[in-house]
Amino acid sequence: MRAIADGNLEATKEFGKEMYFCLGCLACETACPANVDYAHMFETARSEVERSGQLDTPKRTIIRTLTLRFLFMRPRLLRFIGRLLWIYQATGFQSLFRALHLNRLLPRDFRELEPITPTVRSKFSHQLIAPTEKPPAGAKRKVALLTGCVQDLVLPEINRDTADVLLANDCEVFTPPVQPCCGSLHGHNGELELARTLARQQIDLIDPFGVDAIISNAGGCGSHLRHYDRLLEDDPIYREPAAEWSRKLKDIHEYLVEIGFRKPLASPLSGPVTYHESCHLSHGQHIVSQPREILRSIPGIQLVELPESQWCCGSAGIYNITQPEMAAKLQKRKMNHIQHTGAPIAATANPGCHLQLENGAINENLSLRVAHPITLLAEAYRAEKNASPQNGNR
Repeated sequence: MRAIADGNLEATKEFGKEMYFCLGCLACETACPANVDYAHMFETARSEVERSGQLDTPKRTIIRTLTLRFLFMRPRLLRFIGRLLWIYQATGFQSLFRALHLNRLLPRDFRELEPITPTVRSKFSHQLIAPTEKPPAGAKRKVALLTGCVQDLVLPEINRDTADVLLANDCEVFTPPVQPCCGSLHGHNGELELARTLARQQIDLIDPFGVDAIISNAGGCGSHLRHYDRLLEDDPIYREPAAEWSRKLKDIHEYLVEIGFRKPLASPLSGPVTYHESCHLSHGQHIVSQPREILRSIPGIQLVELPESQWCCGSAGIYNITQPEMAAKLQKRKMNHIQHTGAPIAATANPGCHLQLENGAINENLSLRVAHPITLLAEAYRAEKNASPQNGNR
């Protein structure tokens, strides 16, 4: 990788295949005693693979153009496609399509992907969260909330829960209604220039100098968002705001622990909960203890440690799409460990992991609820509020 970056070797097809077979989970960074910045090397290497065109085929070019270079560069279009998919699912056409086994008519690649199509929600983040929300007792801090692109469509309730938790901890929450992709999909797949374009759009949308923190609740997104300073270090206009952005970027668990979050006094939950660590949250952002601290603060929950909790579940961005066989092996290994904990709830803090675990539970016929730690905390705050004396309950 270093030799190719330095121009001493040319990228080959074999090198390209190896770079895309790598999960990019960054476990090597955690293990490396020399603190090698593999994340930077990884993105640079994949960028060089794309520049060299070693893996180009007409099919691959069309797919990357339609997704990375077109759809995920246009948030309104992405929401429109999401709305069409919701209509397809809500009207029962998807169920009928599957019942009639019409997926057999699809090309092989699409036939294999169809069963893991996520369920799109009826309301997206901007329909659940106002652009500005303030706590009733007054705000001590002002934060900006990032809603993501995929999470905005398939798990927007996590964003609502995040806003509620921030409000409960005296934060004014600024949530722009139309947000571009953070660029992690592009950065991790060799499209660094597109990632820079999206970073500039984010900074134009959210002034990092105008808030106390910029909050991410998705492990994979947050790992990329932290490095806007490096991504735009050669941009004379955006260099300074990008540095401020990276300084203000906080994972939600990290931020809550930093400000001394209020521990809930009630909870609708009881029993064991286990925790699967998002690779980019633990290895990329080094956020390990904070989610556990939040989970342990919730009354009634007993946190059961998951064996190999830092091992990848196989999602790894779009790895379960590009490398389905290896992703399935990792998914099965993860589900076996979850099942052995005996916990009916698995907490995780990344939309890719979330969907991968839900699909894994379906594959294993396992009754399992997958939830973001912040969702469990939000539910506890709501239970506390419902049990308060002013609501007539004690």
